[in-house]
Amino acid sequence: MAVVTRRRTNPITLVLAALLAFGFITFLFSPSSSTPSTSTAPDDTSSQLRKEDAAENPLSPPTKPFLRSQPVRDDGHRAPPPVVHYNLNSLTSTSASAKNGERVLILTPLSRFYQEYWDNVVRLSYPHELVSIGFIAPSTKDGNAAVAALEKAISKTQSGPVDSRFASISILRQDFDPPLTSQDEKERHKMENQKARRESMSRARNSLVFTTLGPSTSWVLWLDADIIETPSTLIQDLTSHNQPIIVPNCYQRYYNKDKKKMDVRPYDYNSWVDSGTAQALAAELDPDEIILEGYGEMATYRTLMAHLADVENPDPERVMPLDGVGGTALMVKADVHRDGAMFPAFPFYHLVETEGFAKMAKRLGYSIFGLPEYFVYHYNE
Repeated sequence: MAVVTRRRTNPITLVLAALLAFGFITFLFSPSSSTPSTSTAPDDTSSQLRKEDAAENPLSPPTKPFLRSQPVRDDGHRAPPPVVHYNLNSLTSTSASAKNGERVLILTPLSRFYQEYWDNVVRLSYPHELVSIGFIAPSTKDGNAAVAALEKAISKTQSGPVDSRFASISILRQDFDPPLTSQDEKERHKMENQKARRESMSRARNSLVFTTLGPSTSWVLWLDADIIETPSTLIQDLTSHNQPIIVPNCYQRYYNKDKKKMDVRPYDYNSWVDSGTAQALAAELDPDEIILEGYGEMATYRTLMAHLADVENPDPERVMPLDGVGGTALMVKADVHRDGAMFPAFPFYHLVETEGFAKMAKRLGYSIFGLPEYFVYHYNE
């Protein structure tokens, strides 16, 4: 008959094995540490700031970088995100935006991708770790091509030097069809296309801002995808005026055949001071009709900021009050949007999109200003 012998296990061995097993399980299921490195190299310092300020979970606002994942529970599901409290009373939007570490959200409706646009954004000198960017593009063939080119540019920037990387980048796709199939400049600016086109643009802008606006955002810079040249200090320059809404003058570079040399000309006519003629015209319109600026068929005799610039001797600091604004490069305090100012996709006092936004903001008690001799430049098709 075989005899089975059992060797007595040492209690100390059991305790050590239990400790090792506990430590191994803790290592597997604990979230990655956010303790910063002690290195003082510039790139490492920037990395530390980004890691310390990173979003905690996938449902965090998209205006912060997301670097960590939630731990997995025993049942295989990820733990629910924690309840996070935000104190918006401590959020500032001041004239010293960069010094005070105020976060800026750049928002761009995208139908075509211009490399010059992206290169210009990358050149902006505002600390990139304080800048988030949001895009919205139509689900069309042109939209798909624009997003593909954009993603390629983003990948290059966000994998490059740490100081050049932005805090976060979001890309949204429209869930409605644009009214125009062609993005040709002449087609876009036909008067008969303006109401439907700008109402569609309003829906896109509203979707973009109310999806991406986070509780840490101090400023929102609306920057059109065809703005290809601005001062590198654009954000600092606009926020330095510490106004709720401020807009520079949008011009365009072109070859002047008469002068036989490169020249500049006004492009955006949506920044204006209202007139009695325009108000009288509005009083005669049906509720669903809108007033359009820059068309000879609808003379409003408003004072257009585009025509007030001294191109030869500009004063970039000169400020003027406005009643309407264009959206080519529009700086807005985030609280203006939080208070409900949006881009009406319907006639609002016979105005839509950015001009309707200006009207709505003024009805909320906010002042609007323009910089007639501070220039940004639109792509010339």
